[in-house]
Amino acid sequence: MADETAAAHQPRSEPRAATGWGLAASVYVFTVVMMGTTLPTPLYPIFEQRFGFGTAFTTQLFAIYAVGVIGALIVFGRLSDGLGRRPLLRLGVIFSIASAVLFLIGSHIGLLLTGRVLSGLAAGIFTSTATVTVLENAPAGRERLAGSLATAANMGGLGLGILTSGLLARFAPAPLVTPFLVNAIMLVIAGVALLLVRDRTRGGATAVRLQLPRIPASAKRMFAAASPGAITGFAVCGLYSAIAPSFIGQTLHVTSTAVTGAVVFLLFGASATAQVLLRGLSDRRLIIGGTVTMIVSMGALACALMAGSLPVLIASAALAGAGQGLVFMTGMRAITAVTAPEHRTEATTSYFILAYVFMSVPAIGAGFLAAEVGLADATVIFALAVAVVCVAGLAGARRFESVT
Repeated sequence: MADETAAAHQPRSEPRAATGWGLAASVYVFTVVMMGTTLPTPLYPIFEQRFGFGTAFTTQLFAIYAVGVIGALIVFGRLSDGLGRRPLLRLGVIFSIASAVLFLIGSHIGLLLTGRVLSGLAAGIFTSTATVTVLENAPAGRERLAGSLATAANMGGLGLGILTSGLLARFAPAPLVTPFLVNAIMLVIAGVALLLVRDRTRGGATAVRLQLPRIPASAKRMFAAASPGAITGFAVCGLYSAIAPSFIGQTLHVTSTAVTGAVVFLLFGASATAQVLLRGLSDRRLIIGGTVTMIVSMGALACALMAGSLPVLIASAALAGAGQGLVFMTGMRAITAVTAPEHRTEATTSYFILAYVFMSVPAIGAGFLAAEVGLADATVIFALAVAVVCVAGLAGARRFESVT
């Protein structure tokens, strides 16, 4: 018995060396799973027609996804340190496949809700585990490339899911089936690709514990300065993901899922692009530039809805995405810079939980407000609120000078 206990606590054998194949595989798996989390976005108007629910329920359907993400961050946040990266990523792929299957069946609302929860769990697992897995699969000398690829896989995957779903729903048969079938096939391939992914962890079962939200003392001031960017950035992502299809259809009278998918894709694509291209600038410049860009984007969004202009809406999505990407990336980078390595998981998990709470709550509020004042007016009010918080966030920009 003692021998068995000792064996259970022995470290794993030395992991194999990182290779280009492992890096490519980890990026592919990360991208495909994140794609699956945003597939329903362009399809919400079709689901509304099929099941007879309105914008308020659509925002709840989106919010329950965020609940799944937060739950996964807490429950699975540190499990990969003890159980290994691949087992956790495999579980995330399984959750994502199960979500796709439930949407494929799609016979009643309960299946959609369950599918969104599973999708959120998959996203939460990958948020806490896949980024570090990509970095650990970087061959020598490719660490900076791996960091950029991890960013592109995360935000770019979210955008590609929306774009792919919108295009397939518009040009392929069975708009509520084909996107999820294609994604399920890609996910099965991702499960196989995990065999190529390097697992660097060697911990034992004693390392397994919940990752409860906590802000280390050394990071509290920086966390407070970075919080407005996380709040506004993810609130905007929630708005565009949850109700953009509705106001594009109802206010701008554009019903094409391809157009809807392209507009929301532009938000996430601009976020990923801005993070990759501008990451070398100082943190203070990035915070100020990103925050101002988001304020301008909210003004453009209000103008687009009041004027009924699709081109202005497209411009607002691109600006919002770029601003969101810069403020969130910079906030994360600044928080980790002032946090000891052993507490970074706690700090980053708290940062993501804050972000996902404000991704869901304002979107729900906008959905219910739309029932009282109309969708366009509710969205304009939301945009003004985001702009006000952004202005407040500028007051903390000076705190980023110490980490530039």
